[in-house]
Amino acid sequence: MRVAMYYGNKDVRTEEAPVPEIGAGEILVRVMASGICGSDVMEWYRKDRVPLVLGHEIAGTVEKAGAGAKDLRRNDRVAVSHHVPCGSCRYCLKGHETACETLRKTNFFPGGFAEFVRVPAINIEKGGVYPIPDNVSFEDATFIEPLACVLRGQRIAGVKKGDTVLVIGSGISGLLHVKYARASGAGVIAATDLSKYRLDAAKRAGAGHVFDAAEYSPQKLKEINGGFLADVVIICAGAGPAVRQGLDSVERGGTVLFFAAAEKDLAIQKPINDIFWRSETALTSSYAATPAEHLEAMRLISSGRVAVKDMITHRFGLAQAQEGFGLVAGAKDSIKVIIEPQK
Repeated sequence: MRVAMYYGNKDVRTEEAPVPEIGAGEILVRVMASGICGSDVMEWYRKDRVPLVLGHEIAGTVEKAGAGAKDLRRNDRVAVSHHVPCGSCRYCLKGHETACETLRKTNFFPGGFAEFVRVPAINIEKGGVYPIPDNVSFEDATFIEPLACVLRGQRIAGVKKGDTVLVIGSGISGLLHVKYARASGAGVIAATDLSKYRLDAAKRAGAGHVFDAAEYSPQKLKEINGGFLADVVIICAGAGPAVRQGLDSVERGGTVLFFAAAEKDLAIQKPINDIFWRSETALTSSYAATPAEHLEAMRLISSGRVAVKDMITHRFGLAQAQEGFGLVAGAKDSIKVIIEPQK
């Protein structure tokens, strides 16, 4: 089979690899669509482990099902979680399933930028395979995983109806946060970015106010929000200036959610008292999502409550994966880039 082998953001090669063999309780999935995530282009995070076949936002059909692969048959349309929690460790029992050691060790093989992937039995046993509703396309189903991460992030951040939400960074994650905050009844929703292209996308996604990040200041947020800062700030950009803007933009009693991974070794020097003393400000983070959150994300997409198709800007066959990675790494005139491994 063909795979897109990742050596670096500017070096993604189409190579041949054996079709994975499956065992009892496993399935082989023919990948029909796979989204490129912003985390896929974090070179500093990958460089010591290349070459790799990346891709974790996948949708496809069951090609083969091993003995004991419960309720799964050839040609079933499915989306698949690359990680699943065990459900019984101290982290899972405390509601921190994505801190689970099992979640950090599980994965499908070799990765979503391949014609086929092997899904291990544990991913199936722990609820990490989701039948795709008939009204959801393979492309739309690639949004299940990133939207599930957004659901988890906003739950942890405590976004409530009527809240003022500021999203720092209007890439795909930021836009999904805008859409979900709007669908959940948030009040004022504002977004920032350096790209006019992405700011226009944020407006279409439901942001009532957008700001060029190079010109943004907390005072500008106050001017459109009755003199107040944000109840919830969601940081979807990893650059130092973005993080500083986020920390400076939260209202007393508010929450800052660190959603995107920061630049390698980024450290922000800010007096502790400026953040916490007398303000009751909370800083928190989220990572990945649970099977239950994946199912909720699928329901939101299937019902049309969160529309996703309008965010797809580019589609490439497997042989053009390098072009897709270049667009995502460049963070310019693109939103969601989909790889179609069967083309």
